[in-house]
Amino acid sequence: MYINKAFIFGNLTRDPEVRALPSGAQVASFAVATNRVYKDKNGVQQKSVDYHNIVVFGRQADIAAQYLKKGRSVFIEGRIQTRSWDDKTSGEKKYRTEIVAERFQFGPRTGESNFVQSTDTATPAGAVGKEVKKKEKESDEEGGAIQYPEEEINADDIPF
Repeated sequence: MYINKAFIFGNLTRDPEVRALPSGAQVASFAVATNRVYKDKNGVQQKSVDYHNIVVFGRQADIAAQYLKKGRSVFIEGRIQTRSWDDKTSGEKKYRTEIVAERFQFGPRTGESNFVQSTDTATPAGAVGKEVKKKEKESDEEGGAIQYPEEEINADDIPF
């Protein structure tokens, strides 16, 4: 069995560019930067950035172009692909490695912290509900349009 799977969480380095293929299907391309912080052999903290070329096809390309903007965080799930072509001006063979996105999810917007910690950590059962109610109250004070239900959410009621 062979596996070609990539998971990337990072920030867009530029707005998505949308083009139409000869078949009429839409294709969006953009780049995502991922940061890595580590300590070198001397114990000094180092930072590095990697840039990943992302390609999205079909309806997801339209959604990416509509909602993704430079600086926005995004989670990409896809496969790695390398294309090659002959450059018309120099005659050289060119290569480009990219991630063909099968799915993507929007990350939190700048200044927001909507992530709920994994249930692998010992989180009290009512803690998530209390956090939702706290955000609801803050949203009401700020005039937000989202109205959350008042009842507690029980994890046993979720069908998956």
